[in-house]
Amino acid sequence: MLHGGLANSNYWGHQVPELAKLYQVIVMDSRGHGRSTRDKQAFSYDLMRSDVIAVMDHLRVSKGAIIGWSDGAIIGLKLAMRNPDRVSGVFAFGANSDPSGMYDLSDSIVFDQYLQRTPDEYKDLSATPGEYNEFLHQMEAMWSSQPYMTKRDLRSIRIPVWVADGDHEEVIRRKDTLFIADNIPNSGLLIQPEVSHFSLLQAPQQFTEDVLRFLRALR
Repeated sequence: MLHGGLANSNYWGHQVPELAKLYQVIVMDSRGHGRSTRDKQAFSYDLMRSDVIAVMDHLRVSKGAIIGWSDGAIIGLKLAMRNPDRVSGVFAFGANSDPSGMYDLSDSIVFDQYLQRTPDEYKDLSATPGEYNEFLHQMEAMWSSQPYMTKRDLRSIRIPVWVADGDHEEVIRRKDTLFIADNIPNSGLLIQPEVSHFSLLQAPQQFTEDVLRFLRALR
């Protein structure tokens, strides 16, 4: 389970107990997020993808389904492209294909509320609690130029993918969600009702049930 940018694995708290009744569940904090450290390397989605593979190797997990939200969904799609032998499927909620797929968030009340909570969460969990501004700068640098997924990239995916989002999405442009879904062969498109980019918190039962439906479809 891969969380979104500036967040941490605690955000999956509503989903893990239910999923763990039926599946082995692995949560991780992306590079620089939550409890995970960072180095001087510039952040990139491919670097974070390699971190996921490193965690799987360390835990001796040969293959798994990826449940990704926002940046985590982008990392999941990168895994589907670059490491298809390690991934049985990807549930990608709230991904964008390139920076133009995002709205201007300067006037978003919901996203502003999110930004107000992330510094305290970083301080509580990080090994470098006083470096949130440096961390945020690194993330903003990545977001300004990444991801960059072309039609060719998306059409190379051959594993099961559900492209999901909320009908009140305030971060990702709907046309970009459709671009991703339309170009991944045999992908599923799921638009959840009455939720936004933060569906996993706004309607956790609905989100969990949709993830379970996806996982059952992989059997």
